[in-house]
Amino acid sequence: MSGQPDYAREIAKHMGLTPYIAGVGGEVVEVGNGRGRMRLPYSDKLIGDPDTGVVHGGVITAFLDHCCGMAVATGLRDPMPIATLDLRIDYMKPATPGADIFFEAEVLKVTHEIAFARAVAYHVKDDPIAISNGTFMLTRGPVPYPTRSAS
Repeated sequence: MSGQPDYAREIAKHMGLTPYIAGVGGEVVEVGNGRGRMRLPYSDKLIGDPDTGVVHGGVITAFLDHCCGMAVATGLRDPMPIATLDLRIDYMKPATPGADIFFEAEVLKVTHEIAFARAVAYHVKDDPIAISNGTFMLTRGPVPYPTRSAS
């Protein structure tokens, strides 16, 4: 993350500590320069279908959204609040029970008021579980996270 503004480092530090991500055991692996990468270790508390042990699709949806949001936030020139306007997800296959899930996102384009990002969820990089395309609203105003390090 060298060369990143202070606020991008703050985003990287705090995005893995949100109550949802921390509550389900997820972690931010890497974030910066308009990209994000996360890992979700398999856990019984994530199961959507007890008969198969498959992770609930809502968990995957939330991580795709979160990962895209991180990518957008660090892809902006200046920090500002963002909100998901639209998130399309195409599920390719169920997640494999017992296997960790990885998520990667990148910003595609940033305009004055809208940012576009895409993400993928996978166990093996060339075999996606799900892919997503998101549209995010950018608003001018106070940011919901610190913009300077406390040091």
